[in-house]
This record gives sequence, structure tokens and C-alpha cells, in this order.
Amino acid sequence: MPPAKKRPRAYDYLKTRTAVLAQFAHVRDAVRTLTPEQLARPTRLGDWTVRELAAHVSMALGSVSRSLALPEPPGPRPALTLLQWPPATSAYAARIAEDVEDLAAGRSDLIALYEEVEAGFLADVPAAGTGDRLLPTRLGAMRLADYTVTRTVELIVHTDDLNAALGLEIPYDRQALAACTRLLADALADRAPGGSVEVRVPPFAVVQCIGGPKHTRGTPPNVVETGPLTWVRLATGRTEWARALADAEVSASGERADLAELLPLMG
Repeated sequence: MPPAKKRPRAYDYLKTRTAVLAQFAHVRDAVRTLTPEQLARPTRLGDWTVRELAAHVSMALGSVSRSLALPEPPGPRPALTLLQWPPATSAYAARIAEDVEDLAAGRSDLIALYEEVEAGFLADVPAAGTGDRLLPTRLGAMRLADYTVTRTVELIVHTDDLNAALGLEIPYDRQALAACTRLLADALADRAPGGSVEVRVPPFAVVQCIGGPKHTRGTPPNVVETGPLTWVRLATGRTEWARALADAEVSASGERADLAELLPLMG
């Protein structure tokens, strides 16, 4: 019998909205200080420069306003649940890259772009309610509350990309990092349901995954533990499993505690 599906994790829409704005502000403040030389630097994202990466970060908020401006999709249920979002993103990577290149080329003043996007988000995204409105996204219809959680992933992941490219220490909003970590941990459990391996990402997430003997009490026989940023890098392909183990950024004990075949969760 296959493992029973757990009830999806609940996120507070208003707290997530606040976290998204806080993380965007951290990036905005950093971008404001960048020199032309820094903007021209390469990143770990293929051919993207820092300018293109920074332009892409603005889309994390801008996409919400654009979706809210469109008619609400018909039907009582979203076409895409929160846990279906991470693996679905890779199918649209090429289109996103084209949009980013066009945006970076067409908007020379990144600060004006950030201010415009932030003002639009504040005006368009309700600061009250439950976020139940359906949004038409390029991946499918999603609840506003769920789509807002996905924005924490975009912002945290690309803040880390900017820090890696520039040697900066742009802060990570705690609530945004928590939501990002939890969504990606839950996506792992959804990809490989089971209870034989416990994955710990303190202080934000603990999930069980992978079929086999289920742990019920005491110390689990198969445990993976790592920090939030390492987990985010593993889940998004910024770090390989073998490298993280070799660098002691992740610990794995037990014969089943090998996540190499399950990662990354996002392309």
C-alpha cells in the first residue's frame, strides 16, 4: 500500500506577503549600490550577468501584479498546487530566460524598475484577507496565497546567487527563508513519499521521505541534516549532493540516506 498523503502545510498569507516585501527590499538596497563593473560580472546562471540576474529578481514581484491584472481563471480549484510548482518550473526556463534578457536590455535604470515593481505590488496585492483569489500564471492557475509562497523561493534563491556572484552579504529575511526551506523540503517528501528517511533542516523543517521501514520512535536509522541555505542550493541544483557531503555541509547517516537521485527538485 502506498504511503498516505499528508495534509499540505499551511502558510499565513499576510506573513508571507510581508516576508516577500522584506526580502525584495534587501535586494533593492543592494542593487542600488552596484557599480557598472559589478553589474557586468558573470553569475553561476549560465550566460546571465549580474544585471540580468537583478532584472530577474524584479520579476518575482512583478509577475504577481501582472497576474492580478488578468481575469480570474474559471473553476473552484487551482490547476497547480503549491507542491506541484517546484518541479513544473523547469519546463519554462527557456521562456523565462528570454523575458529576462529583454527586460535587462530594455530597462537601463534598475532602481527605477525596482521602485516601480515594489509600488505595484503594494498597490495590487491585498494586505488583508486569505489570498484565495486564483491567479493565471504561466504554469497554471494558482491561489494568490500559494503563489506568494513561491515568491519566497525566487527571492531567496536569487539573493544567494547575487551574494555568490558579488561576494556580498545581502541579508535573508527569516520568514522568507523559512517559507522557502519548508516548501522545498515538502517538495522532496512529495516526490519520494515514505517514512524511512528523516530530513532535517533546522530550525525550519523536518520531513520524512523515501519508501521503506517507517521510523516511529527513538533516533531514526536514516537521517539527513543540513542548514537552510545548503538545502536551498541542493534543491535548486546550485550544489551537488556529493560535493555537499565532501565539504561537510550536509550529514547523512544510514544506508537509505542518499538523496542524490532525488535532487535537484527544481531545474
